[in-house]
Amino acid sequence: MEENNNNDNAIDIGSVRVSEEVIAIIAGIAATEVAGVAGMSGGIAGGIAGILGRKNLSKGVKVEVGEKEAIINLYIIVELGYRIPDVAWEIQEKVKKSVEMMTGLDVIEVNIHIQGISKAEQKNNAGDSSHDVPKTPSESGDTYKEVDR
Repeated sequence: MEENNNNDNAIDIGSVRVSEEVIAIIAGIAATEVAGVAGMSGGIAGGIAGILGRKNLSKGVKVEVGEKEAIINLYIIVELGYRIPDVAWEIQEKVKKSVEMMTGLDVIEVNIHIQGISKAEQKNNAGDSSHDVPKTPSESGDTYKEVDR
């Protein structure tokens, strides 16, 4: 009995290319959904740039796209009190899964660049994009918060 395999009879009618901007938006949305992420950083120009809101989700994300793979670099601000390695790992997992699921590309690297630390109340104050100098938990009186894996 012969099995009908649609791939053998497929006609090449063109190609699909996902833009770097679309991949950056997918990665930015996935990253900002992780607990402990205060926001995305637009980069460094004479110091740390301000935290960018949800309308600039591709900012703070750099993407390199090949034929079937992508490398993603994210520049983030972490909320004070969260354990940076746990937040970074969660971002890597979530971004990789989201981009691969939505685009079909193989994400070979998700590099996290911590650009600063922000207190939670600063995140909620409109127009306040100042950043605190990182302190140890003993100096600030804060404790680290574990990110669920």
